[in-house]
Amino acid sequence: MALNPWFELGSLAILTLILVVDVVIAFRRPHIPSTRESSLWVAFYVVLALIFAGVLWAIGDAEHAGQFVAGWLTEYSLSVDNLFVFLIIMGRFAVPRRLQQPLLMAGIIVALVLRAAFILLGAALIENFTWVFYLFGAFLVYTAWNQAFTGHEDEEQRENRLLALIRRRIHSTDEFHGTRLRVVIDGRRAWTPVIVVLISLGITDLVFALDSIPAIFGITQSAFIVFAANVFALMGLRQLYFLLGDLVERLVYLKYGIAAILAFIGVKLVLHAMHENELPFINGGQGIAWAPEIPTWASLLFIVVAMAIAIVASLIRLRLDARRGDGSGAPGDGA
Repeated sequence: MALNPWFELGSLAILTLILVVDVVIAFRRPHIPSTRESSLWVAFYVVLALIFAGVLWAIGDAEHAGQFVAGWLTEYSLSVDNLFVFLIIMGRFAVPRRLQQPLLMAGIIVALVLRAAFILLGAALIENFTWVFYLFGAFLVYTAWNQAFTGHEDEEQRENRLLALIRRRIHSTDEFHGTRLRVVIDGRRAWTPVIVVLISLGITDLVFALDSIPAIFGITQSAFIVFAANVFALMGLRQLYFLLGDLVERLVYLKYGIAAILAFIGVKLVLHAMHENELPFINGGQGIAWAPEIPTWASLLFIVVAMAIAIVASLIRLRLDARRGDGSGAPGDGA
């Protein structure tokens, strides 16, 4: 059952309005949000997403609502992992805390534009070439392996190399001048570090989109639901950054939960590709009847359980390390 196109257009208009208000707030009042403020905003966006899922259920059906919730949780969990890289970028350029909020907001807008392009491309590929699910599935399984067995130290080294490369290509001042991109110094115009930070955030999200977009297409083939899930996942990301802060580095088992989700969806995509198979050199171009289709409710249950286990296990690890008196342990050692 297809969703009403007027509902889709109306939803996109409302989401755009919310984003515009969020941008205005971030840029007109740059400040360091308190834990209470960040918590309230995160709760607001979570409730908003659940309300949207309820409306989807009423307008469409339980299947559409389930696809949205599963997709939103997948994108949200992947976005939490992105926060670690955001911390590296902000620390590497010594971005003042009060400027981090508007810069993150600008980075999120860039992310939405890039992801919208990826979603349109992915939808076109799926519509015309069903065998692309084989590629998406294999890529996600490979990504899951890297996610599980690559430490945060390796990510930090890669990001530092990327940031150094961007810094060499773009000459900029050492000091920030608010959120301005260019300034005049001694009669000459020069870039500020803001432009380098924005480029870094954009490239980083482009890389992460390569994982997240195929992952959510493994849950739903509706481009509208895919985009809506991405919008809701990214809308609360700025506040989540200030709420979690350095705790992201200390959730040492989070990467295993995310890896499990990516591997699960990768396998689901391959099974779907086998079920709908059109490749002539596989089963004579016919669908493979024994390949099961994993239902949306099973995907949703797996995502929730995987993230819950990873977060609870990380918090238990933190408590045990604190009792031993060695702080938070070694983040990312996977022990």
